[in-house]
Amino acid sequence: MSKIRLDINKVDTARNHARAIAEETQRFVDLHTTVAVERTVLRLLGVDGVNEEGVPLPNIVVDHLKEKGALENGAAFYMGNAMVELSLSPQEIAEEIAQERLDLTKLPVHDRFEVEMKVEDVARETVEKIKGNRKDREAKLEEFGDKSGPYLYVIVATGNIYADIVQAKAAAKQGADIIAVIRTTGQSLLDYVPYGATTEGFGGTMATQENFRLMREALDETGDELGRYIRLCNYCSGLCMPEIAAMGAVERLDVMLNDALYGILFRDINMKRTLIDQYFSRAINGYAGVIINTGEDNYLTTADAYEEAHTVLASQFINEQFALMAGLPEEQMGLGHAFEMDPEMKNGFLYELAQAQMAREIFPKAPLKYMPPTKFMTGDIFKGQVQNALFNMVTIMTGQKLHLLGMMTEAIHTPFLSDRAVAIENASYIFNTMEDFGNEIEFRQGGIIEKRAEEVLSETVKLLENIKEEGLFRTIEMGKFAAIKRPQDGGKGLDGVVKKSSTYYNPFFELLQEGGAN
Repeated sequence: MSKIRLDINKVDTARNHARAIAEETQRFVDLHTTVAVERTVLRLLGVDGVNEEGVPLPNIVVDHLKEKGALENGAAFYMGNAMVELSLSPQEIAEEIAQERLDLTKLPVHDRFEVEMKVEDVARETVEKIKGNRKDREAKLEEFGDKSGPYLYVIVATGNIYADIVQAKAAAKQGADIIAVIRTTGQSLLDYVPYGATTEGFGGTMATQENFRLMREALDETGDELGRYIRLCNYCSGLCMPEIAAMGAVERLDVMLNDALYGILFRDINMKRTLIDQYFSRAINGYAGVIINTGEDNYLTTADAYEEAHTVLASQFINEQFALMAGLPEEQMGLGHAFEMDPEMKNGFLYELAQAQMAREIFPKAPLKYMPPTKFMTGDIFKGQVQNALFNMVTIMTGQKLHLLGMMTEAIHTPFLSDRAVAIENASYIFNTMEDFGNEIEFRQGGIIEKRAEEVLSETVKLLENIKEEGLFRTIEMGKFAAIKRPQDGGKGLDGVVKKSSTYYNPFFELLQEGGAN
């Protein structure tokens, strides 16, 4: 039952509009592939490593096919054909191409059924590994138990994976439930995934498969010591979105930042490229049991949290529908929002509470991701501690799940271990002392909170109806989200979008949807 008496008809209308928006966009997505999607296929077939110049082998193979005008048929077909013809593994074939000893498009074309069977044998091995990772996670949660309240979510970001490991272990021992390794500044704009363990990053650490492996190993070790399962988070947004999702699935990451619109709005990545890439990345995350985090919180760092609250809810509805289309269940949708009202606004806490309660009721199965105040953190650590305490209160009152801890030294420096400990202590105290508070209170009928929720929901319905009429691409061009305008054929990565041929082949969509990973 709605505690703030939301108009369920309006919720249904908004969801129907969002579904229509996603379905129209999906028709475009289904007709196209991208260089990142095809590189992901190769990675899932076992292609890894770099050449002598440090260029990843998946890039070399995909660029080879793109130059030959053959990518429209899918990298999987050419790789399978070469496997039949040459009796080599995908890795060996990629190495031959890197040495310029092989042209995939000049090999004799074998029977398509034989080619596809060859590919699917290898593809199933990877899918089984991902399924095994999911079962390993579930076994650990069964052994240790899972947390019923909010997950305490903290960030490490030294630039050096080995230093990150030290900080991550310390944070886990302090009480953190999720460790997010912030990705180095600008990596989302690289159209390749760096290789190996890395020790140099700016504002974060390179997202690489080896870094994922090292951190997963470290958190498992610490979790076993503590008798808790520690979740690992990274970022699969950007130009390599599906590749990083695949790497995370293989290395058993648990949470991935994976928004449909974030890269378009905040990194100027072409909208067509992003929307195609997000579909495959979410199919992978869905199968792997990964909780995705969406990026609506970022809207409120550029637009006013009070005036533009309806754009956050509209984006949550759209992200929900894109995720469902990719086979990702509601229980893995960490739809995002943030505590970003101006502290000088009278009754700002009530408006924050209205937004959080509304999101909780509209998306009841979703492990909502709630972000701390950042925009109005001034460097006054005492005021900052109070702002974070109010944020923590909203989380426990409204049942948010992925709670990114606010740091009192936000806007001063990268948090020290002591800052993180204080943040965990603050949240833990409030979550404990107010654990059942949300179940004990009722909201006054016709009061400020209820009226505010109704106002935001009504504005969301209008916005989604308008988007349905205009189309999502045109809406983004008009700057309806975060007050940022992006052209359909502008931004980074458009040259990596390829229209599929009638014989296009990618075995993984079907394999990832065969009854789910359970």
